[in-house]
Amino acid sequence: MEPKWLEWAKSLQAIAQNGLTYSTNEFDIERFEQVRKISAEIMASNSDGDLEFIEGLFKTADGYATPKVDVRGVVIQGGKILLVKEKIDGGWTLPGGWADPNETPSESVEREVFEESGFIVKTRKLLAAYDRTKQGHTPPFPFHVYKLFFLCDIKGGVKTTSNETDDVDFFDEDKIPALSESRVLKNQIEKIFEFYRNPDLPTDFD
Repeated sequence: MEPKWLEWAKSLQAIAQNGLTYSTNEFDIERFEQVRKISAEIMASNSDGDLEFIEGLFKTADGYATPKVDVRGVVIQGGKILLVKEKIDGGWTLPGGWADPNETPSESVEREVFEESGFIVKTRKLLAAYDRTKQGHTPPFPFHVYKLFFLCDIKGGVKTTSNETDDVDFFDEDKIPALSESRVLKNQIEKIFEFYRNPDLPTDFD
């Protein structure tokens, strides 16, 4: 569970973003800019984040504030799960990343799996839809995020690293390496193997 100060800061940022999207009165715009700055100051003072960076991040967010969407590809072959090693923190994760505009969720996850692992996949089923805030990922993230986990089948390609990953491999359930917990958690991997053993389970959510 995220700390209360982060929940408040994200709420203030969303209020400011929505206000700046729809307001035309110059005084209202000034007030919403102040609210956005306060949100950034709360985040910077309670973390190791740089205030200037956080303010710049918030200024790039426009339009009505909605959760960002992170897609993850689940590939299991011979009882082993496909993971990629992140360059940024050295942890392992399911291949994936942000969904892009003008792509369906399945197109986004298929692209991400190919870019990060070298495997061409076809999406078969949505396994889980999670709220990142409720799942216990670390470190906290300044925006609200939904995480979608899709079961995928390999159709081609070869194991290949990318500019974001420096290793690609398959792992047994009892030999999962240290994870990049910003992206995937041990209990989520355990849930995926439940789906593998019981393919008729309904989609997990929240």
